[in-house]
Amino acid sequence: MPSNDHHKWLKKRDWHAVRDGMCHPDKDLVLIVRKYKERDEHGRLPHHWMAAKAQTHTHTLAYVGVQSICANREALATRDNKGETPIDIARRSGACAEIIGLLSLTPEELRSLGAKGMFRLYAPVDYWWNEMITWIKSRSYADCHKFINEHGDELVREVLKYRVYDLLRWVACNSQAYTDSVVFLALRIIHRDPLSLTAKSVDNCTPRQASVNMNACQEIRNVLRLTPKYISSTPFPTLLRQHLPKQFVDSSIFGTYNTVCQFIKHMKYDKAELVEIEAVLKPARKCEVCSSLPTKPCARCKRAFYCSPSCQKLAWKKHKKTCKAPTNPPATEVELRVLHKGMHFLNRCIQENGAGDGPTSEVLDFLRL
Repeated sequence: MPSNDHHKWLKKRDWHAVRDGMCHPDKDLVLIVRKYKERDEHGRLPHHWMAAKAQTHTHTLAYVGVQSICANREALATRDNKGETPIDIARRSGACAEIIGLLSLTPEELRSLGAKGMFRLYAPVDYWWNEMITWIKSRSYADCHKFINEHGDELVREVLKYRVYDLLRWVACNSQAYTDSVVFLALRIIHRDPLSLTAKSVDNCTPRQASVNMNACQEIRNVLRLTPKYISSTPFPTLLRQHLPKQFVDSSIFGTYNTVCQFIKHMKYDKAELVEIEAVLKPARKCEVCSSLPTKPCARCKRAFYCSPSCQKLAWKKHKKTCKAPTNPPATEVELRVLHKGMHFLNRCIQENGAGDGPTSEVLDFLRL
């Protein structure tokens, strides 16, 4: 690697070239560290040029920033021929907030965070992507699902889309034996980015071709044969039913989805319970006459609400035409508590991070009815 390659790439904002040089399997770490300590004709280190060209944030830029500091931490305080440090240049040139925050670290903060801490804080997409690759290589698919379930959907989506071909390639390389977990992981990846199915590596190989070359299990091959158009038009629960006939076996992975599905199945057959819970457990509604609060329901029908006896008398002439006692006896307090707890759990499942998969879309459609 010529001595000024990093300067040329950084001046051109070619972050991918810099990253590829740092990640190349035949890289010389000693040489890279030495190059990061070499100045150009303006007395600038690669850190200075990165700071000058980092106006637009990308995940690759974040990776380059952290790796640059790891290669030469003293550069944060190094001044060029004009007396400027990298953070001076970053602020003057309007660098993105992530790079400014990274270049503003103090020596104490650098020692406290360490390389791993800096990656997790300032390049989280690259950090978790590397963690995913490590888990896939070791066939620790449960860790992959745990990350997807416990982190914000925005971060998860970016991680699964970041160099996504590599994730699918490693899934294909390590899926010679069928498990529910590996098929579920492949489905979650292509569900968030259907175009990953057609992504090609440097040798023009698609994930499907990689699965054949690496003798992946038939179930993974079937998943990777799907088209982006089909993935985009097919609900995720349908994909699960088609490709995971044993999806209810592993409760540690599918427990949440099983519970939600069972609750929907139960509620579909008696939606009157939803109305009853709505009337009994929700706060008092506005008065039908004057719209004030608080209110009490009509003692007979339990459907109309009034703030006072006078308002109820004023509305009686009209209300008596529809006022009827409920045909079904009201649910007991215990039954209402159980149903309310179920609805609370259902809402929690929908709102939790990582709830973008499974039957969530069916849940939302069901609750809109």
